[in-house]
Amino acid sequence: MREDGKIDYVEMPGGDLVATKAFYIKAFGWSFTDYGPDYAAYSEGLDGGFDGDTASALAKPLVVLFAKDLEAMEAKVVAAGGVVLKPVFSFPGGRRFHFRDPGGNELAVWSEG
Repeated sequence: MREDGKIDYVEMPGGDLVATKAFYIKAFGWSFTDYGPDYAAYSEGLDGGFDGDTASALAKPLVVLFAKDLEAMEAKVVAAGGVVLKPVFSFPGGRRFHFRDPGGNELAVWSEG
């Protein structure tokens, strides 16, 4: 359900959309809807999309994903071609790691405890 003032959509630069989509399919099982050659949308808990227009001035937000088994997800990210930027570390409320996807986006994955 959409609500005023709540996160509703996350849009990120996609770079090479073929490589970016392949990464998210392999690492997380995502699916995409293509809107022309330069845009691929996803709906994976929170709607969003990747902008393949390399001339776009879109800022790179940090999006945080969830995983029940953080180490297993980290291994899947690496196997899919992601680069770990910050290995698993603790923070108040849980643990997380940061990685870079093939499109150059930095994301994080967190887990409770």
